[in-house]
Amino acid sequence: METDEKVGIAFVDLQSQRRLLGDRLTRRMQAVLEHGVFIMGPEVAELEERLADFVGVRHAVTCSSGTDALLMALMALRVGVGDAVFTTPFTFVATAEVIALLGATPVFVDVDPQTFNMDPDQLEKAVRALKTKDPTVYPLPMGVEHADVRPRGVIAVDLFGLTADYVALSRVARENDLFILEDAAQSFGAVDKSGKKACAVTEIAATSFFPAKPLGCYGDGGAVFTEDAHLAEIIRSLRVHGKGTDKYDNVRIGINGRLDTLQAAVVLAKMDIFPQELDRRQHVAERYTERLKDVVRTPYVPQGYRSAWAQYTIVSPRRAEIRKALQQKGIPSGVYYPKPLHLQEAFAFLGYKKGNFPVSENLSETVLSLPMHPYLSDEQVDRIADTLLSVFV
Repeated sequence: METDEKVGIAFVDLQSQRRLLGDRLTRRMQAVLEHGVFIMGPEVAELEERLADFVGVRHAVTCSSGTDALLMALMALRVGVGDAVFTTPFTFVATAEVIALLGATPVFVDVDPQTFNMDPDQLEKAVRALKTKDPTVYPLPMGVEHADVRPRGVIAVDLFGLTADYVALSRVARENDLFILEDAAQSFGAVDKSGKKACAVTEIAATSFFPAKPLGCYGDGGAVFTEDAHLAEIIRSLRVHGKGTDKYDNVRIGINGRLDTLQAAVVLAKMDIFPQELDRRQHVAERYTERLKDVVRTPYVPQGYRSAWAQYTIVSPRRAEIRKALQQKGIPSGVYYPKPLHLQEAFAFLGYKKGNFPVSENLSETVLSLPMHPYLSDEQVDRIADTLLSVFV
């Protein structure tokens, strides 16, 4: 692979992956073009079987996006008006958006400063605050102390590829009769400290096949995972307008949430090389960490966990300088996320204020994601690291 500085470095390199897949990808897509079943074709069922087998659960239900996966999971759990669902403000908008779409109330919980995932201790405080209607215990949405809002569930996010601490989170959930929905949009392929793969550690989980994810398609796509046959049956109905025996027999209100057959074909082709890509992501992350650990805060992966490395995200108060130096060398970078959700205009109705979630707010001002994909050569990683290190000379 060329390493001349004139050769650009991709933030996520889908073209190298496509070249590696070659005829495998072409054959998969050509088969769909030939049989012509573009909606719910045979590749969809095949993919669901492979996904469930890979994760280690009984049921995988594919759908049109990671957002719809979260939405349908909440719908299957009958979340609605009067329910409070706890989630993190340091994530993409979709996680909290689906709560509000169903008329439920998002209640934010700050993240752990090391893992960036929901802090179980903070969750415990937030649940206690809501149950006692006491915002002095923990920040609560405006007016909930006077409303009939009950704690119902948790959406924990596996940020940047690392699964949350579901052992601790599940303890809080069990004690308070809450469900946990794992938002594994960034962690498909990760392993938690119990040895379980992402999407197999809670009663229900959702992931995304957006192109930039560890396992992505060539458009939008997602999936819901569960051991519960009844939940799986409901989700299969929900994704086709709440169908019963057929699409003209509607037994519940649903959505148009089907995965296109062509997208299923793409994911099937990519699954053939996915384990090797995970290994390569791990190698890239280790090389980054070895080079950068003395000048910036590198990602923390607790013992026993394995990240899927959707992003490689550093923390530094000198983010602007680092980003400028990288840009001058033609190296892309990203900020996930520049404004936490509780400060977004879309959630102003909750009445949260700056200072409510200090860890998330601090991270939004100091995190920086570097190029991360399986096709980064060691020379490219070193070039990125050398550019970053030059800021500290």
